[in-house]
Amino acid sequence: MNLALTVLEIVAPVFMLAAVGFTWVKLGFEYRIQFITRFAMTLAVPSLIFVALMQTKISGDDLGVFTIATVAGNLVLSVVFWVFVKVTGLNQRTYLSPLVFGNTGNLGLPLCIFAFGDAGLGYAVIFLSVTALWSFTYGIYLVAGQGSFGKVVREPMVWATILGALFLWQGWETPTFLTNGLSLMGQMAVPMMLITLGVAVARLTPGNIGPAIVLSAVKLAVCVALGWAVAEYFELGKIAAGVLIVQFATPVAVTSYLLAERFGADSNAVAGMTVASTVLSILAMPIVLAFVL
Repeated sequence: MNLALTVLEIVAPVFMLAAVGFTWVKLGFEYRIQFITRFAMTLAVPSLIFVALMQTKISGDDLGVFTIATVAGNLVLSVVFWVFVKVTGLNQRTYLSPLVFGNTGNLGLPLCIFAFGDAGLGYAVIFLSVTALWSFTYGIYLVAGQGSFGKVVREPMVWATILGALFLWQGWETPTFLTNGLSLMGQMAVPMMLITLGVAVARLTPGNIGPAIVLSAVKLAVCVALGWAVAEYFELGKIAAGVLIVQFATPVAVTSYLLAERFGADSNAVAGMTVASTVLSILAMPIVLAFVL
């Protein structure tokens, strides 16, 4: 009973804020998603990442092992689903990206914060940063036929991760007034991302719902199993393992739909997977969290 209450306290605020965004759009109110997303990814999320890394109490060695585990897990996941797409005959440009990339920012980050606290945040931002790098290169290559390394080096989130890791390694601290300002800005990131997730889902026009449900279930099962296997292989601690599994279990990222629409893949099919996997996560995430807590 206590575990069920704990899980409810974690997932309820997350999906409540997403529901606010969903309802806001359905009521016909304006929401400038491009502006909010750019603001979040340029200022709020990088501030959150930098302060979280700078102030984390996790040892550098533990973060190093977790980073290697995250990289290895994402590489294995990419290979597994590449084989899956080839065997099943699915269109690679349409389906491989949503199968590989989860919503580690909008949904995974808040879940890890509520579930594991400040320690979980430190691990979660590492996972988010690694997957963002992979998405900007391999993810864009899958859909467009070319990567975007130039976009990577211009991404504030990347530099926030590098600087945060440097400050952690050297034991540096920014002046109190600056830390407080960055912390305040970073606190905007989680509600903004969750509300934006709800808005994005509300605006999608899903197609091929039947196959989308099946593929979403396959993605969830493979990702949870892989997350558990990687955590066991690298002998991660309880919090690090929990973050790894939760982040791998996140539903299809909305960015997969945006890339499909931009580069001429089947965006309706990707929209169907995004909606199906997000709805599935409402049922699955409490079970995943009960497993890792």
